[in-house]
Amino acid sequence: MASFWHISIIVLVLLYRESYAIPVAPQQSQLDVNHRKPLQTFRPYNIAHRGSNGEIPEETTAAYLRAIEEGADFIESDILATKDGHLICFHDVTLDATTDIANRTEFANRKRTYEVERQNVTGWFVVDFTLGELKSLRVKQRYSFRDQQYNGKYQIITFDEYILIALYADRVVGIYPELKNPIFINEHVKWSDGKKFEDKFVETLLKYGYKGEYKSKEWLKQPLFIQSFAPSSLIYMSNMTNSPKILLVDDTTVRTQDTNQSYYEITSDGYLAFIRKYVVGIGPWKDTIVPAINNYLGPPTDLVARAHALNLQVHPYTFRNEYMFLHFDFHQDPYLEYEYWLSEIGVDGLFTDFTGTLHRFQECTTPYPKNDKNAEALLQKITYMLKDSGY
Repeated sequence: MASFWHISIIVLVLLYRESYAIPVAPQQSQLDVNHRKPLQTFRPYNIAHRGSNGEIPEETTAAYLRAIEEGADFIESDILATKDGHLICFHDVTLDATTDIANRTEFANRKRTYEVERQNVTGWFVVDFTLGELKSLRVKQRYSFRDQQYNGKYQIITFDEYILIALYADRVVGIYPELKNPIFINEHVKWSDGKKFEDKFVETLLKYGYKGEYKSKEWLKQPLFIQSFAPSSLIYMSNMTNSPKILLVDDTTVRTQDTNQSYYEITSDGYLAFIRKYVVGIGPWKDTIVPAINNYLGPPTDLVARAHALNLQVHPYTFRNEYMFLHFDFHQDPYLEYEYWLSEIGVDGLFTDFTGTLHRFQECTTPYPKNDKNAEALLQKITYMLKDSGY
């Protein structure tokens, strides 16, 4: 039977779908961590990559509800902008891979070719559609080897809807939105007030009360990490919000979309020392930390150790259960992969497509204390006391 929380979220989404009005955030009294199970902070974070998208099509209401049900600490999303300036949750700048756009004959003439991160890309682009048009599409599973039964059942959701899923959860759930392709979005989407994509992104977070430095009292009430592959955007947003930010890191041979630096340079000691003034951590591709050789693990780099020496968090991506994503060293067992990354590499959080798998592993290896609510509340009180004392 669906919980009251699930029903509340469904009603909110249905109402929003009909009106496209901005949904109403819960009252601050409803967000009191004393009345909801707080965010766990004693073990690495379980970050639901695009929701529980190993089971349900990515970045949909259902995928996020499932991830929360399965134990996610944070629900992660990619934020893009529509032709009419609305912010939505969608990974690709094109609609081709995860919607039914190819079957929608009324949009056949919208196919375009644009330059995206120095490459020509052809498809149906998010920036050429209004929110109303995008809401008429239906989302499908990205990978053919995953469950296809949910194809065509869910809409694209907005940034506002995504935030409300977390705020209305029956425990404290963090959000982990990515400012996606800011160079491309700022080139193709113009707001009447002259503001940038970064401005609209941060304004939305502030509107819903997200603020505070990492592990501050405000942050623990509404946990948030802002992520991006574009360092200049993170620096720009640091002047607008003190919420913690994560610099995403691609393969070392790839270059940043904004500053045209290689990620080899981005992961150098000098650059990490510079960027730590603006971010609390990095989110590297797994192979940037531990390169693979013929699908076997190679020797780990010292990236995690160097980041930790600068007090930077490390949240690698992406962990998936299927055999084609697991190195041979793990014998097709995702638990062995989690054990390796958490125990031997020592990361601080993991982006996973299978929230439930990671949660079950952590409950077996580092379970909540028996009286977890009181223990977590005590830890938070100690944190506040230390901060108030200047530590």
